[in-house]
Amino acid sequence: MQPNFIIMFLDDSGWADFRPFGDTPYPTPNVERLTREGGRYNQFYVPQAICSASRASLMTGCYPGRHKIYGAIPPRARGLDPAFTTMAEILKPAGYATGVFGKWHIGDHEETRPPARGFDESSGLMYSNDMWKYHPQSRHFDDKELQFWRNGEIQINDVTPKQQRSLTTWYTEHAVDFIQRRKDGQFFCYVPHNMPHVPLYCSDKFEGKSEHGLYADVMMEIDWSLGEILKTLDETGIADNTLVVFTSDNGPWISYGNHAGSTPYREAKGTGFDGGTRSACGMRFPGHIPAGSVSNQAFCSVDLLPTFAQLAGATLPDRPIDGVDVYDIITCKPNATNPHKYYPVSTGRTFDGVVSGDGKWKLHLPHKYRTLAEAGNNGQPGRYEDAHIDFSLFDMANDPYETTNVLDQHPDVAKQLQTYAESHRDRWWTETST
Repeated sequence: MQPNFIIMFLDDSGWADFRPFGDTPYPTPNVERLTREGGRYNQFYVPQAICSASRASLMTGCYPGRHKIYGAIPPRARGLDPAFTTMAEILKPAGYATGVFGKWHIGDHEETRPPARGFDESSGLMYSNDMWKYHPQSRHFDDKELQFWRNGEIQINDVTPKQQRSLTTWYTEHAVDFIQRRKDGQFFCYVPHNMPHVPLYCSDKFEGKSEHGLYADVMMEIDWSLGEILKTLDETGIADNTLVVFTSDNGPWISYGNHAGSTPYREAKGTGFDGGTRSACGMRFPGHIPAGSVSNQAFCSVDLLPTFAQLAGATLPDRPIDGVDVYDIITCKPNATNPHKYYPVSTGRTFDGVVSGDGKWKLHLPHKYRTLAEAGNNGQPGRYEDAHIDFSLFDMANDPYETTNVLDQHPDVAKQLQTYAESHRDRWWTETST
């Protein structure tokens, strides 16, 4: 029987923001339940640690160098070329009902919004919740309303701070309603929450609940959202036939200090280091993913589309994609190997380097990157400064924090990865690394 698919995709969540990934001072029982009843994946990557590029890659199974969505696109932008098939457009012909409830951010023209991209039902914002007149930094959004859409129509023309407090609740309620109505057939439910992207908001029912500040309150509400969806699967009797994925589009926006998440890895959002591109990931698929399993094998968000297509009996698009079926890795099959030779890593239009397909090595090409100089506080941003990394090879199996360059000790590994990196850069990227 074809399984249902649910992806909860957070915005700017840190790797350590939820138990069991981090030792948080606030409870996250539903993420813990998901990983206890399914699997925890410690080396799950996104190809670029910025909103739109990451989301476009998830939806298409393609790297940014192929689909050409870099960084975060602005309001009213056309976004992803409709020639690139989305996950919903692949699953729908296979008999799936499709719904998206949350932040889209890969197109804000009629032909690039969710109803035109394979989704039967949709609600949410077309871009980030900070792209509005209340942004603490000058981002030229003063003349842009923050619109809330539902099923192709503007439901709220100018979202207020008070209404932002309801976003997580609205998305959860819409997703639960969708699941309840679609329980007798196959469905794909995509829940890309706006939170915990700044500005942070949570509902009255979670404000102050954590006793550890607003960010912790927001995390507890997201955990509640996951719990509501898991409860609905139980109540409708379809939990055993549903693959649930919980992860984030990239790492934390650390310049916001106590309004940002945490990661044990180097740097954060907006960089090619693992603090930006490695996202905590939990999945549950009863009877297929061993309960309580922990995987340290690398795979990437681009791999979810072909994996889902294989499980659904769906046809992949005619044009090439970059992801591959990694079901054996997800289900922790003995001796499962990753078919990828490498995964490319980028930041905006800068190509940063590659991770080996087995996740054991990472090569940075020379490039500039931002690093935190001073953190902000209570919703105000801090300050970054520029830094530079030269050719560098990191032994990710023994040094996942990218602290020690072992280029001289492993010249053959470095040479092979450099060949992959330069070939990929020269083929797909309009700007080379600097």
